[in-house]
Amino acid sequence: MDWLGTIVRFIVSALVLMLVGLFIPGFKTLGFLNALLAAIAIAAIGWVIEATLGKNVSPYGRGIVGFIVSALVIWTAQFIVPGMAVSFIGALLAAFAIGIIDMFVPTVVR
Repeated sequence: MDWLGTIVRFIVSALVLMLVGLFIPGFKTLGFLNALLAAIAIAAIGWVIEATLGKNVSPYGRGIVGFIVSALVIWTAQFIVPGMAVSFIGALLAAFAIGIIDMFVPTVVR
């Protein structure tokens, strides 16, 4: 496992979550540590879903199912991360915004 790549990925994900919190209604702005914890929680929940239900249903899957699962993962993370508050509409908007940002900002170090 490439530890540096993993650390960079979580830092970039945390920064994206902080950015989303500034612009998406229903998504409370997070400080860096809480955003980092949220990025870890979202990755862990996504991993559990992918391990349980398969890659087609994972938050990283493409299509409407992946989009809805991403929103559910973001919404669920609020119960794990202190200071994170997301409405379901906010989670849908955040999943959409994160998907758009993910097209332009690499979250995996190659």
